Formats: sequence, structure tokens, C-alpha cells
Amino acid sequence: MDNLDNPYQAPQAELTLNSAAEPLLASRWTRLGAALIDGLIMSLATVPVAYFSGAFAAAQQGIEPSLGQQLLSLVVGVAAFLLVNGHFLKNYGQTLGKRLLKIAIVDLNGKVPELGNLLLKRYLVWWLLAYIPVVGMLVVLVDYLFIFRADRRCLHDQLAGTRVVQLPG
Repeated sequence: MDNLDNPYQAPQAELTLNSAAEPLLASRWTRLGAALIDGLIMSLATVPVAYFSGAFAAAQQGIEPSLGQQLLSLVVGVAAFLLVNGHFLKNYGQTLGKRLLKIAIVDLNGKVPELGNLLLKRYLVWWLLAYIPVVGMLVVLVDYLFIFRADRRCLHDQLAGTRVVQLPG
């Protein structure tokens, strides 16, 4: 009797086990924690610039920051981000917040992504989009809301071809 004719035989299916080499996706809460740490660190550089450039005083009077103030804020913010995180991003795929919480940005093959790709597609595009009145903030919000998908990849992850994983240990 052929096994194919046996109605009591267990179904045959190719089983694939989760590889131990496949890293776990970072939790949403850990990613949020890393973003908050990074934001706090960046505010140490950008808040004094906003204060001394007059952007705080203007905001207190309900005046929108001038283009010059916004550009200065962007340049200082990018420079501070690179000074604080450039080494870690290039070598480990981590910002300081991600490093502290033991998570990392990897490409879809599990490797540390190229620094230029990370900076351009994962960060700069979204920073610039945030400057577009109303629409920019909505796009950034939608970007962050993509974290609730099963693969936990935000739009910036998809654009850069990255994902954020939990490091062992």
C-alpha cells in the first residue's frame, strides 16, 4: 500500500524552523525608548541654538521661525546627530539610544547598512519632509504608525531597506 493512499497518515509538509541566526525584531517599546533617548541627546545641542538664535523668543510671541532660523536648526541638528551617532551608525548600525538599549539597524540580509544609505534614506529625507507645513508632519506621523505592522518596519525602514533587530545578550 502506497503512503499516498493511507488516509490515517499525518500530512506531509516541509517544516522550517526559525533559524537561531535570524535575529529577533526589536520591540516597539524598545524602539520608542531608543528614539526618546536620541531625542533627549539631540535636544542638548539644538535647544541652546534655538534659544540663542531667537527662535524661542519668536515662538513665545507666536511668530513662526524665519527660514534662516529653520536652516540653522537643521544644519546644527544634522551636525550634532553626525557627531554623536556617526561612528556608531557606520560601524554598528546604531544610534546612541539604540546602542544603550541593545538594538541595531540592519539591512534585509542582517548586515550593517552603508552609512550613506542610512543617512540619506532613513534620516535626511524624513527630516526634510518634516519642514513641509502640515503635509510634512502628516507624512512623518504615517511613517511612525507603520511600526504597528507585523514586520515592524516604518516607511523610513522600507525606503532604506532596513529593519531594527534586538541584539543577543
